[in-house]
Amino acid sequence: MRTQPLLVYDGDCGFSTTSVAFAQKWIRPRCEITAWQWARLDALGVTRRRAEYEALWVTPDGTVHGGAQAVAKLLSSARGAWGVVGALLQLAPVRWLAHGIYRAVADNRHRLPGGTPACALPATRRPGTP
Repeated sequence: MRTQPLLVYDGDCGFSTTSVAFAQKWIRPRCEITAWQWARLDALGVTRRRAEYEALWVTPDGTVHGGAQAVAKLLSSARGAWGVVGALLQLAPVRWLAHGIYRAVADNRHRLPGGTPACALPATRRPGTP
């Protein structure tokens, strides 16, 4: 049984991998971190489709936060100013703004610095598509 939260990210995406490396070096969150490609998603109660769609923060009790809220939880787990930023990102209306920004970044991560074609999800693999 895990005693720390777990951040699950897309290990095939250069932008996501670079972002996680930045977080580990500069933010130093108190959590475990793994690529969804190496995680036992079924044991975490997460589908592959969701893991491909957004970063996930899984608490030790199994609660899953996705997207901007996963980032907010990661920041909140850090000490100092990062924790304050994380707390602010969880408050409305900042939370709503953060969600929009997260979606814009996630949907275009293959176009961002460090992004690769592997970062782009085919439209058929995005949640909400038949």
